[in-house]
Amino acid sequence: MAKRRPGGEWAEFARTLGTNIQRARVARGLSQEQLAYAAGLSRYTFQKFEKGESMPGTPANPSLRNVMAIAQVLDVTLDELAPLPWPDLRAGRIG
Repeated sequence: MAKRRPGGEWAEFARTLGTNIQRARVARGLSQEQLAYAAGLSRYTFQKFEKGESMPGTPANPSLRNVMAIAQVLDVTLDELAPLPWPDLRAGRIG
């Protein structure tokens, strides 16, 4: 079975997550480098998360661990960063 590649809904979710991270970072007066270092990430990786892309045209897909680390540095909850509604990522139906 081929893996589904994230697209449409996920791409928008990743962009909005990045925007939410950027707004929270700026509100706390942190540079990208400061936040990345405090979260245990490279500045390059953090920049990609904030932009919402891993490569041009490919949505970012940060691990839960990385999003949690960013949220902890920003002193916010995951709910404050993750946009609603969540995209439907189910590959199929049960039942």
